[in-house]
Amino acid sequence: MVFLPVLIFILGLIIGSFLNVVILRMNTGRSATSGRSACMHCGQTLGWKELVPVVSFLGLGGKCRTCKAPISFQYPVVELISGIVWVALYAHFPVAGWFSAYSWLSFAFSVVIASLLIVLAIYDVRHKILPDSVMYPFMLLALAAIAVKGTLFPEFSVTGALVGGVWVGLPFFLLWAISKGRAMGFGDVKLALGIGWLLGLSMGFAAIIIAFWIGALAGLFLIAIAHTHSMKSQLPFGPFLILAVLIVVLGDISITQLFPPIL
Repeated sequence: MVFLPVLIFILGLIIGSFLNVVILRMNTGRSATSGRSACMHCGQTLGWKELVPVVSFLGLGGKCRTCKAPISFQYPVVELISGIVWVALYAHFPVAGWFSAYSWLSFAFSVVIASLLIVLAIYDVRHKILPDSVMYPFMLLALAAIAVKGTLFPEFSVTGALVGGVWVGLPFFLLWAISKGRAMGFGDVKLALGIGWLLGLSMGFAAIIIAFWIGALAGLFLIAIAHTHSMKSQLPFGPFLILAVLIVVLGDISITQLFPPIL
């Protein structure tokens, strides 16, 4: 059935457009839910034809209709990321389960979590900080997921899940403490803790390892192409952690799959 994935992709694009507003207005004193969208350069209020996700950017040639100033590529990129992630999460759920209330709620929960993580990743890229106003809702939702699993599945260990999250966050805390914040920000510590609560011990550690691999490759790539980049240059680590979470979730990857036990 093609219609449902297409609809979900379009909804993802629309949510991505809203996430752009959240990212750009955060910590500016402007509300993300009130006030008309306007050009960042000339202040001209944008009409609906200029607000269609991705399509408007392409139709305008990446420039404001009024002042011709370039529009940030962040707009279509975030919209496309959101749409693709929504479809990927939809595909991750068994089709037969869509008639189950639990499956629908699981999908809704996953796209809310994904939206928060997208905001964290893009904001970290722009400002090299993971804002608490988004971080804490993510962590609370991860804890809520543990509580729901503990209620629905008697065999699920709530205590084990809570402790597992602490273990996942512990290496980041130690790195932050030993380096006095130079090697790792405390926002990354909180993000790793939330990821541990969300994914559990095995998948959480798998996400951390994959994030370090991705980060290392990205650093080497930047060194190779940019003369201004060096081994001492700082890269925000949050986006790598968040990308790793998506990879682990969609691939159902655990630590034992990364490092199979030797017989």
